[in-house]
Amino acid sequence: MPEMSKAVIPPHMNDKAPSDKIIKLGRKITDVAGHKMFGVKVEDPEYWGLAEIVTEEMAEVGLTMKLRHHYTFDEMCKMNPEKAKDKEAFQKLLDEMSYIGLLEYDYGDHYDHNGRTAEPSERRYCLPMFVPGSAELFNMEESVPGERSNNRLKEHPALASFFERMTFMPLDGLTHLIPPGGAGVGMHVIPVEKAIEFENEKLDLEQISYWLKKYEGHIGVGQCSCRVSRACLEEGCGDDEMNWCIGLGDFADYCRETGKGHDITYEEAMRIVERAETLGYVHQITNIDGENKIFGLCNCNVNICNALRTSQLFNTPNMSRSAYTAHVEAEKCVACGKCVEYCPAGAVKLGQKLCKKDGTEVEYPKVVLPDRVHWGKEKYDEDYRDNNRKNCYETGTAPCKVACPAHVSVQGYVNMAKEGRYEDALALIKKDNPFPAICGRVCNKRCEAACTRGTIDAPVAIDDIKKFIAERDLHAETRYIPPIDIPSNRLTQWDDKIAIIGSGPAGLSCAYYLATKGYKPTVFEKNNRPGGMLTWGIPSWKLEKDVVEAEIDVIRQLGVEIKCGVEVGKDITLDELRAQGYKAFYVAIGCQGGKIPPIPGTDAKKGIDIAVTFLHKATEDQNQKMDGNVVVVGGGNVAIDCVRTAARFGAGKPQMFCLEQRDEMPANNIEISETLEEDIAINNGWGPKEILKDEQGNVAGIVFKKCTSVKDAEGKFNPQYDENDTMTVECKNIIFAIGQGIEWGGLLGDGKEKVEFWHGNYPVADHLTYQTAQPDIFVGGDVYSGPKFAIDAIEAGKCAADSLHRFVQPGCSMTIGKNRRDFIELDKDNILVEEYDTAGRNEPAIDTSIDMKHSFRDAHLTLTEEQVKAEASRCLKCGASVVDENKCIGCGVCTTKCAFDAIHLHRTHPECTHMVPAEDKFKHIGAYALKRAAKVAFSKKTEAEKQAEREHKEYKRNRK
Repeated sequence: MPEMSKAVIPPHMNDKAPSDKIIKLGRKITDVAGHKMFGVKVEDPEYWGLAEIVTEEMAEVGLTMKLRHHYTFDEMCKMNPEKAKDKEAFQKLLDEMSYIGLLEYDYGDHYDHNGRTAEPSERRYCLPMFVPGSAELFNMEESVPGERSNNRLKEHPALASFFERMTFMPLDGLTHLIPPGGAGVGMHVIPVEKAIEFENEKLDLEQISYWLKKYEGHIGVGQCSCRVSRACLEEGCGDDEMNWCIGLGDFADYCRETGKGHDITYEEAMRIVERAETLGYVHQITNIDGENKIFGLCNCNVNICNALRTSQLFNTPNMSRSAYTAHVEAEKCVACGKCVEYCPAGAVKLGQKLCKKDGTEVEYPKVVLPDRVHWGKEKYDEDYRDNNRKNCYETGTAPCKVACPAHVSVQGYVNMAKEGRYEDALALIKKDNPFPAICGRVCNKRCEAACTRGTIDAPVAIDDIKKFIAERDLHAETRYIPPIDIPSNRLTQWDDKIAIIGSGPAGLSCAYYLATKGYKPTVFEKNNRPGGMLTWGIPSWKLEKDVVEAEIDVIRQLGVEIKCGVEVGKDITLDELRAQGYKAFYVAIGCQGGKIPPIPGTDAKKGIDIAVTFLHKATEDQNQKMDGNVVVVGGGNVAIDCVRTAARFGAGKPQMFCLEQRDEMPANNIEISETLEEDIAINNGWGPKEILKDEQGNVAGIVFKKCTSVKDAEGKFNPQYDENDTMTVECKNIIFAIGQGIEWGGLLGDGKEKVEFWHGNYPVADHLTYQTAQPDIFVGGDVYSGPKFAIDAIEAGKCAADSLHRFVQPGCSMTIGKNRRDFIELDKDNILVEEYDTAGRNEPAIDTSIDMKHSFRDAHLTLTEEQVKAEASRCLKCGASVVDENKCIGCGVCTTKCAFDAIHLHRTHPECTHMVPAEDKFKHIGAYALKRAAKVAFSKKTEAEKQAEREHKEYKRNRK
């Protein structure tokens, strides 16, 4: 349901005669100003939400009560004399009203700032507001561990819409009038405690431990109404909805006794708080009972939280923010971006540390606050859950992170390496790339190509630093096994079964990140060893297979099962896997086929091969021999792998032919250089015309024609030839490395599955979620994108893991709040670099005991520790995180994600700590509104505010 949409009356309500008593009760409870003054209609949520489960008899009782006023049973009897004639029946009615959540109760006000002052006395009933109160209590019901169910919502799904509307309507058009801190309205953010432990001015009530200690021995936990109701609306976040909302004092009793929660200890409550911080959730406390009193502590996910929405949707963060604001110490920040990924308010984004060429610093826009400007719906941010996931300011950030397809925190791990923090560096890399040792050997180094240092002398040797760090992963005693952060406080793992088909870098990355989320996926691989092209397509002199095995072992240690020798579609079908309980499939089978050009002679009996098959056989048997000359057709890295492998097999004269000129070849320069150093010829500007055969029908040679251009004026592949300019080459073997194709086999059941195709047999899938037209089938890696590099497949696998998690969790949105992973490179032509380490680039040595021209062993050594630290010192640290103080809600989540002590909370808004009872809210709101009106009338907008307004208007236009 879109944030601004209006819920409509549930269809089944049309079959019921309207109840005047329920209409009156809705008016009594509502906080919607217009409905309070002019009455509630049948089509209003205040009516149909109550009418869903409230009876006429219940409404009669509710109408005798004052809002938020406490009554003993005897007092309730006096107010309802007819019903009190049968006191046992009346007690059952009050119990039922309490069970569904229309009534709350306590046992007397026996708490002060020192905690409990008296033992509970007689139960006292209270008619609460809709929110916080009955609208959310209607949605709460304790469920059995592992079932993640709510029977009441299953029977009455309209209650979810009811709660959603009652958190929206009372505040629509009013939040800009509410003073900082909320003034008795809604929830109040309380910061991560360890983020403020050194703040001298902090107050007791700004610390979570204070509240839990105050109510110690009287703490409970229950179902999160936001999580369960949003899931009912198909907008869930994939969390287990139980055990996030902590009840304190009397509310803990109420929740336990009405089946909405259960008791926990102080230590259990702190563990819930700590898990919330690990997952990046925001702590909030209730803010309607006045100074030094709360009844709940919630741990909120911004993607579903109706309380956080009050500040985010209406773009008025002051309303619920804490007294703190995050500030970045730029000199310490290395733009790792983890604070950005977790910031619930989108207040932190990546920017740059370097000044512009003229010596001035980049100015970053700040959102406009409602303190001094007119405020209306045009200021709302309806898409805040997606907008909060923007990673960069428009002026850009560190090019290395931007250029890396997996957006690894390059600047971060390079600086950790400089400090000797190798374990931390490995952990940071593996947040985005589970195969750093592999990539340290075979990555195409787009980070280095983009490195700002390259504009001065030579780029930082990023890949070699990563290779050094990742050596730890090759040894069992030092490898890094990431923690499993399942979004649940009662489950240690999800029982949902997910199948991954294909064990290349995309499939294994998906398995890795699913495992860190608490799944135990199964990987199916048709070959007898896992790794895909890492194992079967990359020669050992570039990537030793024990390196691949070592990093796959980490995935096994996370609980992933890898079944080799099983071809899905042949040995087992998707339907058979579904019957075994598999809920989703990630197809990452890569491009295992090859292409042969449509030229005469391709029907030769012997001597023609495709690159994928040739390299696979080479991995199986490195001792084979090749007779005669070998021609490899193609100009990419795969073609180079083939020709160098042929040379190692003893081919008479291995050589390459490709359409492109040397500076146009898709192969990277290092690969080209090493090929030439091995005395292998690369013939540029030639395309195959005909294959020659001997009398037995075997390959005898190949004829090439001159390629005059590869692409047309629009940059599209459209080679042109001079048919009269030819070259004939004698050879016994021809290997085509001119493209790869997909071999589906029987995987999709001969068209039974609904997967659609384009561009031949490439699957059509959503570009954000990777979901195909068959809802439980997702695709990624080369099978979706076409042949790319391992690092591209790794990113695809990580993104798919998030989609698969969302898909198998009930009611979860596939897109809301999903990180789009969009990054912008800073302008390297407009930067000022004044001071830097002038040392030259460090290069790793070569193991001279290995014959590089003929051996299948990798002769490239790793940088020494001394070299690593020297090389890391060359980093210009050009990126940094930047906080928009106007958008920050002071939760402190960012501080828990920074491994560089670069971001801290400071108590800049002490006025936000003031707690006001709900009964006094209009007095405070009115006073603030008058002051604000004066500011609006006489204040001038700053240039930054004008610019922010222009950007917001442009965003609104584009959205329309």
